Amino acid sequence: MPFEKDFQPVLRFAVVSDIHYKDEDSVERSRMKSAVETAYLLSSGEDYPKLDALCVVGDFANSGTDTQMRAFKQTLDDTVKSDTEVIVSLASHEFSSDGEENALRRFDDIFGMPADVHKVINGYHFISLSCTKGCHFDDAKKEWASAELKKAAKDDPKKPIFFFQHPHISGTVYGSANWGEDELTPILMNYPQIIDFSGHSHAPINDPRSIHQQHFTSLGTGTLSYFELDEFDKVYGTIPPGNKKAAQMLIVEADAQNRVRVYPYDLISGNFFPYTWKIDTAWDCESFIYTSERYKNPPLPRFSEGAVAKIGDITSNGFTVTFDQAEISEDYVDDYVVSIKNGRGITIRRAAVWSEYYFYDMPETLSVKFDGLDAGEEYYAEIYAKGFWNNRCEIPLKSGTVKL
Repeated sequence: MPFEKDFQPVLRFAVVSDIHYKDEDSVERSRMKSAVETAYLLSSGEDYPKLDALCVVGDFANSGTDTQMRAFKQTLDDTVKSDTEVIVSLASHEFSSDGEENALRRFDDIFGMPADVHKVINGYHFISLSCTKGCHFDDAKKEWASAELKKAAKDDPKKPIFFFQHPHISGTVYGSANWGEDELTPILMNYPQIIDFSGHSHAPINDPRSIHQQHFTSLGTGTLSYFELDEFDKVYGTIPPGNKKAAQMLIVEADAQNRVRVYPYDLISGNFFPYTWKIDTAWDCESFIYTSERYKNPPLPRFSEGAVAKIGDITSNGFTVTFDQAEISEDYVDDYVVSIKNGRGITIRRAAVWSEYYFYDMPETLSVKFDGLDAGEEYYAEIYAKGFWNNRCEIPLKSGTVKL
């Protein structure tokens, strides 16, 4: 178990989002079932053998039909134990079948719980806010959230407040550039003790940028359906190859000293990712460690001495470049820029691809196909590895030269 040996929890909960149940049976249903069962299994061997809560941060249904909502509720009924609190919020996908009003009525009828929730679990405040008008928050929502946060902070200003809403808060975690909203920012930033959980982007939770601290702590919650990433220069757009191989969740613990540990978990491989997010004094912004300071002097990726780049599958106007992944002392390599140069060293083609770090079992090599090149010309490939913090390797990996 990767849970900290010297950390004795008094609270443990699991967080999932963006599950996307469909009318027909699909892999998302088995993944959700596995998420709950795995959360119990991971808890069972511990000194604190409990799962106190399961938190679902929106888009549990693909369009919010009666069939989808009932199927999701059935999974909860079949897997969640009576001593585990369940918190479920709604967002744009739940509203997309026949509108927000009907979706809320259906949710109340099927789940028998309010769309907005403030619960105290083992002394910790949980506040979950559903969206309105897609993925927005109107004045009534903001007033409710502000009032509930005020109550929670008054109870103990140094105790973390766990806050849940579907869209990321703009300018926080990875994914918030394209999938963030700023309507709650003026409220949340008054409470540094907030630990905020959000989804919407389908961004991987093992990305080190999926935790962010500035005015408060923010965490992305991943997906059980398909990955999407928040960069726009890649050859395949924002949806990466193998994007449907996605099932990630967070396990969160808190102890009697108000310290919090967050463990990202990969359900596909059945492994914890090699990160533990540590929040010891959530109320103190000056103690935050997951800040923009991480961009300063990060370690650089490097290709090992034996790393190789090869050109193969050669045709009259193109070829495929295959290369070994680079190494880095912290985190992962994020992506690669592959340049095709002619015999005079002039760049003719250029492509960016992810390292596929979002897979626990990421591949050892990557391949990029190039075409539209000129017959009779000589070419070679030059590859730079990049980390998450604009940290590029100093020495590129180069292939041999081929002539088309």
